[in-house]
Amino acid sequence: MKILVGLSGGVDSAVTALLLKKQGHDVIGATMTIWGNKKITSAPSNKNSCYSPDEKEDLAEAQNIADKIGIPYYVFDCHEDYEKIVLENFKSEYIKGRTPNPCIWCNSQIKFKVLPLIAQKNGISFDKFATGHYARVTYENGEYYLKKGLAEKKDQSYFLYRLTQDQLKNIILPLGTYTKEQIREIARENNIPVADKHDSQDFYSGDYNDLLQIPEKEGNIIDTTGKILGKHKGIWNYTVGQRKGIGISASEPLYVLKLDSKTNEVIVGELDKTFKKHLTAVNINWINSNKDIENMNISAKIRSTQNPVKAKIEFTKDEIEVEFEDYQKSIAIGQSVAFYNNDVLLGGGIIDKVF
Repeated sequence: MKILVGLSGGVDSAVTALLLKKQGHDVIGATMTIWGNKKITSAPSNKNSCYSPDEKEDLAEAQNIADKIGIPYYVFDCHEDYEKIVLENFKSEYIKGRTPNPCIWCNSQIKFKVLPLIAQKNGISFDKFATGHYARVTYENGEYYLKKGLAEKKDQSYFLYRLTQDQLKNIILPLGTYTKEQIREIARENNIPVADKHDSQDFYSGDYNDLLQIPEKEGNIIDTTGKILGKHKGIWNYTVGQRKGIGISASEPLYVLKLDSKTNEVIVGELDKTFKKHLTAVNINWINSNKDIENMNISAKIRSTQNPVKAKIEFTKDEIEVEFEDYQKSIAIGQSVAFYNNDVLLGGGIIDKVF
């Protein structure tokens, strides 16, 4: 097959391209640029950030990888779409006191949609699009299924819950059966120059105010009884679950429990108050038909790094109510909840309420 591989300049996408070429496929490398012409000088140089002014270095590394493997390589400017879809959502959610996950939107709307579409518009024909995500795609009973990567610690299926059947039928995820250590070893054996490059850990390494561009808006930091403990300069400077940098001294560590955009207040409390069992989710995406989903063995997770936890779900008019079997720490409104049936990712949605 002719396969377009999204090259990021990292080891995962590099080995993806290498493996596919070794399997005899006609492989093409492509990188999307998303930074544009921003003149932000406060963003530190950080190769562990996926949205960064260091983009040119990643492009150079991707070109080097393509040359080493021996595949053609292209760069496509996606910054306008990225700003409209990812950054505008990021800004809108933070202003509302919510905590968005830019990677969710980037994957479904930019990486797996805009990038291959722009490549096609530029005259590049291909049969499949591949990335270095640790997840698996299978075809069973007339439908495509998205499954967890076999290496539990590296599984990245959570970030892909908004993908559709149309997208899944056109993608390949070769790394779903590997561990990270195996991928690095393959890179070393084949003299891939980024074999030991660090993974991207953050969306943006600088001050989020660089991107938000919002004037300060002073408000109160209060406890759960309404007592004023201090002042803040904008609720968007905080995230639910945050402990450090709140600026309040207390006998016990305080955590951000809630951000209230209506009252412009940051509500804080002790550790025990961070645990909840219920949430409602909206803007749901189901990957498969799932006609009997309420009777399935459902588990769910609210962050990519945790293992799914048993949960009950109940459909209401425009949302899903989720009850976890165990208490969950610091469930943040605006983040995503992903649903699983054993190793199958069913879909997910945006957390709208926590109780």
